[in-house]
Amino acid sequence: MEQNMIDELKEHISEVEQFSANDLEAVENFRIKYLGKKGVLNHYFAAFKSIPPEQKKEFGQTINLLKTKATDQVNALKNKLESQDTRAQKYGDLTRPAESMLLGTRHPISIVKNQIIDIFSRIGFNVSEGPEIEDDWHNFTALNLPEHHPARDMQDTFFIQTNPDILLRTHTSSVQVRYMEKNKPPIRTISPGRVYRNEAISARSHCFFHQVEGLYIDRNVSFADLKQTLQFFTQELFGKSKIRLRPSYFPFTEPSAEVDVYWGLETETDYRMTKGTGWLEIMGCGMVDPNVLDNCGIDSKEYSGFAFGMGIDRIALLLHQISDIRLLSENDVRFLEQFKSAL
Repeated sequence: MEQNMIDELKEHISEVEQFSANDLEAVENFRIKYLGKKGVLNHYFAAFKSIPPEQKKEFGQTINLLKTKATDQVNALKNKLESQDTRAQKYGDLTRPAESMLLGTRHPISIVKNQIIDIFSRIGFNVSEGPEIEDDWHNFTALNLPEHHPARDMQDTFFIQTNPDILLRTHTSSVQVRYMEKNKPPIRTISPGRVYRNEAISARSHCFFHQVEGLYIDRNVSFADLKQTLQFFTQELFGKSKIRLRPSYFPFTEPSAEVDVYWGLETETDYRMTKGTGWLEIMGCGMVDPNVLDNCGIDSKEYSGFAFGMGIDRIALLLHQISDIRLLSENDVRFLEQFKSAL
């Protein structure tokens, strides 16, 4: 009889190993059947005292194996089913179609800035950055604008009241000064960033805006190099290669020029943008004044260079046909959502 009980235990072990369930209720019934107070295991533990001494060892090992198998099977099935329930409760039907994700947008200023950086990076220009709170030397004096120079009035400056030597930069040329102080020629860099001027806010102007300025310093740099660089840029950004350079004045370049691109007169918008001329001003440029090179520790007798600067906001208004510069800083979601598909 005792051998029969051992055989029964082995059959129970086989049954436990083959048991599976799809819900927690079936697992609980299985647990009660084997591990409950009136379950199979307690029945055999109660019969243990009647087993002959020579069979107690085999009987005890078998019943312990059944207990271990039953306990492990219950725990494994419970963990599996509870994990599935948790996922279903948290995520619902995992086979259902996913909800479409809301795509973020790039700001038109970022779009245009990245385009400009990409174009100049292809011809060897790196990107340099500097502080928006500047000192007088880097913003004015080093750029051939000594104190009381009349050209300072061209840039209505925000000075820090407690320290008149500290100001909000009026152009990113200050970054170029810092770059020249720390690097030796050849230098080929562009400096994008936010600048500040004390101007009345309107549809065409703002007290802060964005610029990108470029600088190339090396031996034997000529005005022809400047024109060819700008012609490449306008072709890549606007798809228009016809440009003209009109004489102008900037304290830190000599000679200086304004750059116009031929936009054309194909549409009514073209007439309005160019005031009927077909030409559109996009930037200023010139050969770096020798005094600027000397102020920055570069020998003007050995090196020459050119510089240029443009307003990113103005370019963005042109490329995206935006009528009011204030839209670029008001964070109106209705306006920004127009640029979802832009890179």
